[in-house]
Amino acid sequence: MRTLANEESLGSILLDGTGALLAYAAAGLVLFVIGFYMTDLATPGRLITVIREHRNPNATLLAVASTIGVGLIVAVSIFASSGDLLEGLARTLVFGGVGIVAMTIATLVFDRLVGISIKDLADDAEDKLEPAAILLAVANLMIGFVTAVAVY
Repeated sequence: MRTLANEESLGSILLDGTGALLAYAAAGLVLFVIGFYMTDLATPGRLITVIREHRNPNATLLAVASTIGVGLIVAVSIFASSGDLLEGLARTLVFGGVGIVAMTIATLVFDRLVGISIKDLADDAEDKLEPAAILLAVANLMIGFVTAVAVY
């Protein structure tokens, strides 16, 4: 049998949980936008133009991989917060921001070391998916994964 105290407790839990969910969603959205624009900095021209107007699959794949990498970092940061909202938001924003910077730098370093030209991939006149774009996308995912595990 439920008591009034239990119902108030449940209501409080749901209200607090909803507030936390919205706060994490806002933090995640901020990090996704930052991640997109950091990927934009690593590619020639405006990334959204290359994706929308030029319909370049290589640039799209790189943007998708970066977004998934950011998502991994955000999710693990939330999970690692142990239920403390302020700590969780701080961890999510700080580690998410660092992870985004790490992914961008690693992408540019990987580009140089392996000899994959992001510029050539994003400016592919034939607009076909290149194996090098797949390799670079997987590298972005793994950097996001490693950063996410480091957060935990």
